[in-house]
Formats: sequence, C-alpha cells, structure tokens
Amino acid sequence: MTIKRHIAGALALSLGLSTAACSGPAWDNASLNSVRQPVIERTTYTLDVASSYDGLSIPEQQRLAGWFDAMNLRYGDRVSIEDPVGGGATKAAVAAIAARHGILLADGAPVTAGYVQPGTTRVVITRSTASVPNCPNWDRKSDANYANATAPGYGCAINGNLAAMVANPEDLIAGQAGTGETVIMSSTKAIETYRKKAPTGEGELKATSTGGGK
Repeated sequence: MTIKRHIAGALALSLGLSTAACSGPAWDNASLNSVRQPVIERTTYTLDVASSYDGLSIPEQQRLAGWFDAMNLRYGDRVSIEDPVGGGATKAAVAAIAARHGILLADGAPVTAGYVQPGTTRVVITRSTASVPNCPNWDRKSDANYANATAPGYGCAINGNLAAMVANPEDLIAGQAGTGETVIMSSTKAIETYRKKAPTGEGELKATSTGGGK
C-alpha cells in the first residue's frame, strides 16, 4: 500500500509539472508600456597633443586632423579639451579643426584616466550610442496569456529602429531646445523652400453654388 501511495504521489507531481510547463511562465507586463526601451551608452576617446602658449604646431594640427578623420568625427559627437596650460591659442586651434566636421568645441571635459603631462593638451571625444538590450525577446514559449499582458518582445521593433536611426542618441535623453532659428543639421531643403515660397492662393477651399438657380 505504501509503495502504491508513493507511485501515485510521484505521478500527480509529474502531471502537475507537465501542466505548468505547457502553460508557461506568467506574463508580467499587463500594461501597454514597453519595457524594451533604448539605452544610451557613452564612450570617451582621448588623444594627447603637444601644446604651448602659442597653440599647436603644424605637425600636431595635422596629427589631430588625422585622428578626427580616423575616428569618423560626426554629428552627435562631443569634442572637448583638457588644457593645463590654459592658453586660448590651443583651444582655438582645436576648435578650428573640429569645425571642419561641423562640430563645436564643448565647454568642460569629462574625467579621463591618467594625468595630462606638462606641455600637452588632451583632446576628448565623447560618443554616444543607442541600443535596445535583450531584443528580440522570445522568452515566452507558450501562448497562454491569462493576464492579457503584452509579449516580452513588445516594443523591440519600433524602439530598436528609433535607436538605430536617431542622429544624436543624446536626443533620446533630453532632446534639444529650440532657438527660433533654422538649424542646418535639423532642417531640409523642402521645408526651407516651403517656408520661403510666396502664397499663391492655390488649393484654397472656395464656396460654389450647387443648385437653386433661376
């Protein structure tokens, strides 16, 4: 009798486990808010160049320009300097080279590893990237959804495309404040043409008579 009870208990336990496996784990997100959101990661790159109160020598300017080209300096990157000498000539030289890529020199440099040696200036590029972790997500192996929750991969497509297409990932955090002026990097020729085009009156809705004639 005891052996039969153990067998019956084991059989009931195995049936319970198999039923739980078929139903799958519980779905936890019962809202329409996606938990798959873009994550912004910042990476800093540094280059130490020889500098003085007179600024950068021609060879150092060429080396810095070559580094910017190799790093594919682009819109969204932040360029700053750490200059112990504090000469304005070095800042102006770095700003002029960065301006060739359409980048303005930022105020204040992030904390970097190591010390800036005397007679050198550290140029820092801060680059941000956007991605959506754990996408695509197929954690749920069952269609049982008794809580009417959203799928674990809900939001991967739209947020993944947004993270891949955004020109400046920092805009996903705070956006940009408007200045009231047209910014070259965020405007298009079509919009500019539309704004400058004189009104012609075409396309306006006009009242017409549809009946009731004499």
